[in-house]
Amino acid sequence: MAYVAPSITAAGLVVPSYNDIQAALLTQYQACYGATTALGNDNADYQWISALALKLNDAMSLCQLAYNGRSPLTAVGADLDAVVELNGLARLTSAPSSVVLTLTGVADTVINNGVVSDVNGILWSLPTTVTIGAGGTITATAVCQQQGQITAAAGTVNTPVGGFTAGWTGVTNAAPAVVGAPVEADSGLRARQVVSVALPSETRLAGTTAEVKAVSGVTRTNILENQAGTTDSYGNLGHSLTCVVEGGTDLAVATAIFTNRGIGCNTQGATVPAMTIVPVTDPNSGNITDIGFVRPVYEAVYIGIAVHGLTAGYTTATQAAIVAALVAYLNSLSIGEEVTQSALYFAAGAVNASQTQPTFSIRALTLGLSASGLFTAVPDVPGTGYTVGNVVTVVQGGASGGTLTVAAVNGSGGVTAFNGQATAAGAGYSVATGLATTGGAGTGLTVNITGVAPITTADISLLFYQVALGVAAQIALASV
Repeated sequence: MAYVAPSITAAGLVVPSYNDIQAALLTQYQACYGATTALGNDNADYQWISALALKLNDAMSLCQLAYNGRSPLTAVGADLDAVVELNGLARLTSAPSSVVLTLTGVADTVINNGVVSDVNGILWSLPTTVTIGAGGTITATAVCQQQGQITAAAGTVNTPVGGFTAGWTGVTNAAPAVVGAPVEADSGLRARQVVSVALPSETRLAGTTAEVKAVSGVTRTNILENQAGTTDSYGNLGHSLTCVVEGGTDLAVATAIFTNRGIGCNTQGATVPAMTIVPVTDPNSGNITDIGFVRPVYEAVYIGIAVHGLTAGYTTATQAAIVAALVAYLNSLSIGEEVTQSALYFAAGAVNASQTQPTFSIRALTLGLSASGLFTAVPDVPGTGYTVGNVVTVVQGGASGGTLTVAAVNGSGGVTAFNGQATAAGAGYSVATGLATTGGAGTGLTVNITGVAPITTADISLLFYQVALGVAAQIALASV
């Protein structure tokens, strides 16, 4: 297209391209010095005009950036920082990871400035003061002393550091750490700006939700309001606000709730689970108000999935990808969100590169909130002297009570088949080979356990403060 001067139209800023600028300069040059003036690519005048065109194009690009900097949708970098200030926002700096710890010891023991180390030697700081409760335990949120995305699996933050406080006997984390974050990217800041427009909203609930979500390190929330004068179906007291918050320091979360809650609103309304209570000082009056909120309770979800390979492309890498997809789905759920079988099938099935020509099919899927001993088994050494209907118990260290019913035998009374899964689940079984059995009319039978599954096939409904926890070790994949 022909050169046009920069302008702002109904469609926005219009600037000429490099090619348009170069063509206009070449035309102008020939208008001055004659149409027959040589301006080939190897001509010095052509090269000089091209250099000028490039510099002018750089200026046009800067005009575009300046124009884009007027809106949070298109601004970048420092421009975006300046625009979101109009909403009272600032780019989040890197946030440390946090972890909920359970401290044990003598009741009323006070721990000052406690520090705990994880198995990798990384240090985590407890709140300034923690007092062990009457029952000999207390939960507290510790913050990693290193910034960024530091991970810690369940049970790995377990060693007090420095001078040990008398009466403090132990510490551990029941759930993995909430991973911190690097310096906020432009995309994240834009997303928070969109949420922030709810701050001056018509409801205090929307404003509180937006402010809590904006706290550095907060990853998931579930905020409930009970306007009635009686306890609601969730167990929250009348005229209360219950905030379930994952991540962020206790004080930062409590301050966000304090500055946005309604007048006279009870923030300590949840009857279960135990609330985190934080004293917040009013910067204007100096008055101190105890603000309560709930940390989520992580519910380990156990999945048993039977997968049948259809092509040579079904490998151990495929199996690992299926497990990873299920873990990712579980950990993406919101606080209180139901775990459904259909979603698990979808997450696992999506590992197939093609849905019309799949690499594998899913034959069965079970899930539950605890590992059970429900297992599938096949005869290993048939033994002798058994009869159909014999009940045998599988022997495995640490397991108990898992029984199988004989479905078929050979000519010498050796077991060739069982009636599917265990008729009595027992507990604590795992996949294993060559396990001994007791009971029945014969001798010498051993079995292979080929798969262990959770005991239920129903969807899992979680309470408003619970959140699904996906761990690869709790997903049993059996190839069938």
